[in-house]
Amino acid sequence: MPLSVEHAIRFLKQALGWSAPRVRHPEQADRWTWLVLAVYTQLCLARGVVVDRRLPWERPLPPQKLTPTRVLRSFVTLLPTLGTPAEAPKPRGRSPGRPKGSRSGRARRHPALKKAS
Repeated sequence: MPLSVEHAIRFLKQALGWSAPRVRHPEQADRWTWLVLAVYTQLCLARGVVVDRRLPWERPLPPQKLTPTRVLRSFVTLLPTLGTPAEAPKPRGRSPGRPKGSRSGRARRHPALKKAS
């Protein structure tokens, strides 16, 4: 898609929530980045398959010119036709949860880095 870098980063942050999670480890941030990039790739691939669901003030666009936001808006109609490889969830009882008296512990803290003057 012919987007400038600034527009792509803004879309990834605002629409796909790239900077939304508060992760504790760099590995989690890497995994989240790869997940967001996989979603963006799916949107690029779905561009020719989805129908344009435009807002009243938007002009119609041919399928090869749809923006990622318009593809994302139409992606909901594509999901039921694709189906899922997962089976329906089986009903179970209530989960036992954390054992009585145990605590999850505090989050690991790191010292703040200060610049030398």
